[in-house]
Amino acid sequence: MPVSKAVATLQHAFTPKKLNHAGYLAVAKTRAKALHAFALVVPIPRPQLFIGDQSCFELCDMMINEGATKILIVTDSVLNQLGIPDKITDYLQQKGIGFHLYDGITPDPTFSVVEAGIKHSVDNNCDAILALGGGSVIDAAKIIAMSQASKRKPQKLMGLLKAGKMMPLYCIPTTAGTGSEATLGAVVSDDKTHQKSLSIDPRMVPRAAAIDPVIMKGMPPHITADTGIDVLTHALEAWMSVNASSETDYYAASATRTVFQYLPVAYKDGENLKAREEMGIAAHYGGISFNKAGLGYVHAIAHQLGAFYSIPHGRANAIVLPHILDANRDVCEHRLATLAKKAGVVDTAQSKADDGKLADYLIAQVRALIEETNIDRSVKGINEADFIKIAKAAAVEVRDTYSVPRYFTQAEIVKILHDIKDISDSLSK
Repeated sequence: MPVSKAVATLQHAFTPKKLNHAGYLAVAKTRAKALHAFALVVPIPRPQLFIGDQSCFELCDMMINEGATKILIVTDSVLNQLGIPDKITDYLQQKGIGFHLYDGITPDPTFSVVEAGIKHSVDNNCDAILALGGGSVIDAAKIIAMSQASKRKPQKLMGLLKAGKMMPLYCIPTTAGTGSEATLGAVVSDDKTHQKSLSIDPRMVPRAAAIDPVIMKGMPPHITADTGIDVLTHALEAWMSVNASSETDYYAASATRTVFQYLPVAYKDGENLKAREEMGIAAHYGGISFNKAGLGYVHAIAHQLGAFYSIPHGRANAIVLPHILDANRDVCEHRLATLAKKAGVVDTAQSKADDGKLADYLIAQVRALIEETNIDRSVKGINEADFIKIAKAAAVEVRDTYSVPRYFTQAEIVKILHDIKDISDSLSK
């Protein structure tokens, strides 16, 4: 299929429609096919990757060699107060390169936060952008780079293939979680309604990224755990996607294996640079895998739990993930069994078991990892009165964005929310 036809098909598939459940399923499947065609014919670039305790300096050298003279460093106030940007700014000063630091990024950044970043960049004549932070920082930096280059307001850039132009964008992730440095999307929230808007365009993939374990070692244990389960969720949902391929399977299986092996180490010993580096690579691989294969109901429901109850994204994923694995177990039995072997969570003797037992063992290991990293699975303030709204919003997100192995009814999503509430209530006693 030609690129132009794939783009047209995808845009038509994403035209808003009012639907009953049968129509919802038909549109969801059409969109899944359109996304698959899009991923096959539209090239998705990969950032050049630098790895190791000198990688941030190598990234700075690349920016300089590519002509950057004034760099906007996008970060958040907490990282700035901790002095995380100092390693970068000191090096740029030594090289005689100008920079301006904008630390106004908030969790789930809004359009006003992004617009403030654009103003900082324009007012200071910045010609390149460096994102230093987690997923929120990187998402905001993507929209800043896109908006400044295209001279369009961020609100006009939401949707499919709206980038047009991009300023040179580089990333140094500080958390091993989102993999945003490898992805072609960014999410921004409305200031008043807090509704999230998604922009998708291959041109948003940064030119380069540095996985620097020294910068990552400052993550406290609870954030290490939350973001690590985010990596695992990316990998598992990409693996279960109907749009999975041999390419996405490679990265998803590798990320899964690494998380099981190194997340407990990084959680218990934050100074372990080997574990930090491996988790950073796993996050990157997770981003690559879901870039093409997509995500699913874990993220769709977790996004709503975050919006309704202010739960950090990684922890929300950990709360939802076991329930979706259980719900998908029958339709994904063989796939989950294969992943159990590829990810090394079963030994040689166990690997000879039937698919059902292997799938159950993988799901049990996911629960054990969440338990081992002491992730709080309670949802403070969870209210049954919100469940229909949450279920409807999650269903729309799946329909619009993901390619899942099975589509849940509204009642099934509500049942999952009741199960989450039951666990939360039991933990609160």
